Amino acid sequence: MLEIRARLKVPRNAYALKIGGALRLPFDLRQKSRLRAQLESGEEVGVILPRGEVLRGGDLVVASDGRIVEVIAQPEPLLHVECETPVALARAAYHLGNRHVPVQVGDGFMRLAPDHVLEQMLVGLGARVQRVEAPFEPEAGAYGAGHRHEEMGHGGRIHDHHAGHAHRHEADGGGEAAHDDCGHAHDPHSHGH
Repeated sequence: MLEIRARLKVPRNAYALKIGGALRLPFDLRQKSRLRAQLESGEEVGVILPRGEVLRGGDLVVASDGRIVEVIAQPEPLLHVECETPVALARAAYHLGNRHVPVQVGDGFMRLAPDHVLEQMLVGLGARVQRVEAPFEPEAGAYGAGHRHEEMGHGGRIHDHHAGHAHRHEADGGGEAAHDDCGHAHDPHSHGH
């Protein structure tokens, strides 16, 4: 099987490069360091990259036979978010950031993976939300590749342990209990990590 172990580090226009294949992947797969996939030609390929490396649409990678392969960001279902003012868009981005949600930021819009809870929150903030099919290129993070605090749960959806900790409700007896968006109660004094 063909293997891809390195990203080409030179700018695309530095040399007259001959592209020998295309690897079309959605964002969820482009952020994995180990996976099996197929080139557009149907040829099977194993991707083995350094941990934490995210492939972006337009990246060039080198296959084990010396071919240069272009990575293509596959269009996927997304929520396209626009607001009346830049301040309203910044407010929406702030609330998504508090939930550690991968977000693509564009000129006057944001895009994120479909999530009905987040969609309702955004509409509640006054945002216009449309469902679109487009390549997803979320921000890499201010501190490099970043790390994820989520784990898979709830039918294969990502469960973010930090999402609900900002929401506190008075419990019976005058104490506080924190509830996340999945309805789990947490002791506000223990984090459980």
